[in-house]
This record gives sequence, C-alpha cells and structure tokens, in this order.
Amino acid sequence: MANVGDRLSAASHGTSGASQSAKMRAINLTVRYGSKEAVTDVSLDVRANEVLALIGPSGCGKSTFLRSLNRMNDTVEGVTLSGSVELEGEPIYGPHIDPVLVRRRVGMVFQRSNPFPKSIFENVAYGLRIAGERDRGILAGTVERALRQAALWEEVKDRLDDSGLSLSGGQQQRLCIARALAVEPEVLLMDEPASALDPIATAKVEDLVSELCEIVTIVIVTHNMQQAARVSQRTGFFYMGRLVEIDDTTNIFTRPQERETEDYITGRFG
Repeated sequence: MANVGDRLSAASHGTSGASQSAKMRAINLTVRYGSKEAVTDVSLDVRANEVLALIGPSGCGKSTFLRSLNRMNDTVEGVTLSGSVELEGEPIYGPHIDPVLVRRRVGMVFQRSNPFPKSIFENVAYGLRIAGERDRGILAGTVERALRQAALWEEVKDRLDDSGLSLSGGQQQRLCIARALAVEPEVLLMDEPASALDPIATAKVEDLVSELCEIVTIVIVTHNMQQAARVSQRTGFFYMGRLVEIDDTTNIFTRPQERETEDYITGRFG
C-alpha cells in the first residue's frame, strides 16, 4: 500500500468511458456472493474530480460494485472477487495492502445516516483520533473545515458538544459526510445518500455533492434518475450485474446507445 498514489496511470484499457485522467479504474471486475454472481466483468474508469452516478433497478449490482471500490465487501462473508480495482494506477486488492488505508483514501457515505453516539465534534474527529491525532488545535481546525465542506458549520458551530444523534435526519447525513471528509479522502463513495431524506434535505445534499467534486472525486449510487441528471457529469447504467452503458449524463438520458438503457430510463421496466 505504501506506493499507492505515487503515480497516475496514463494507460487506457479500452473500456467504455475510459479516461487518461482516471482516479480509479475497475478492470474486468466480477463479484460473487457464494455461487451467485452479483457483478459480472465490469470495466470502467472514474475520472478525477467528477461525479459519476450509477443507476439501475434494485438488485442490479450497483451497490455491490460501489463497495468493491473501497473493499467494504471484505467484511461480508462468502464474497469473492476477480479482476482488479486500481487507485491512481495501483491495485487496492492484495495480501500486502491494508484495507483500512484504502478506506481512508476512498471514503463512504451510506444510505442511512449512521452518526456515532458521540458529540458532533467527536463524530467528525473520530477518524483522526483513530489515526493517532491528539493535538486539540489540529482536531478543532479539521472539524471546522470538514463541517464547512459539508455545509453544516453554521448550523452546529455553537453546539459542537451536543450529541450527533440530536440533529435532524438531513443534518445527520451531512455530519456523516463531514466525518468522511475529515480524513481528506481522494474519492467519496455515496450509496443512496438522500433516499431517507425529505425533499428539502435532499436538495441540500445534492447541492453539496455538486460543490464537493471540486475537492474530491465522487461516485454516487441512486435510484432517482432525476437526481443523477442533476448532480453527475457521467452516468453508468447497471442491469443484472452488468454495466450496460456509461456515457456523459446528458447522452445517457437523451441519446442512450443501448435498448436496455432506453427501456429503463423511459420507465418500461425497473
């Protein structure tokens, strides 16, 4: 893991949506739960400082694929993987690679907010403390920066000692985003981050996603096609474990190349 990120891979593997500015790259990735194949031979590039949306019906493999990008599937019993995933040209899988360090560089925000039963301050500082940071000044500065990046600072700056669980649902999700941002990840994975939120809180999260791509690369899984259209530069359509198509978001929604994509976005199935 020591040399991950030392170089940016400039080689194109000829995959759909390939880019020489790829931050991450999946190459012939297949993921199985026991004998069940959940993701089949997926190859794609995630470009630096883009928002890449993954859409498709429930059970199509998009969340499994997302979790493969920071080795969260390692925590699920019976999961096996073939192919490879690279971060800046270096593989993230292998016996010599620490998955904890991978997850520090590739953070994740889950479908439902999961703040810890700690203060707002300690929720955001958690990752830094785990990494050994004890300097109060550094912690305070980082917590403020992350809360500002998550568009939450002005709402909580006078109540940092309150429990994170005291916040509204939308605030809790932004707190979880701040917690992920505090360790300065290079990539942020978001799995249906607004699915449990009301429309006002959803709009705040969407605005935040659009702003954050200036500092971090984002991959977001969403069932909401309008949301994908609003926040992403490119969109990939998954169906039955396959990546059917990936293209600029405008093209996916107005000029899809594959019949399955067109059928899905026009509501014929899914």
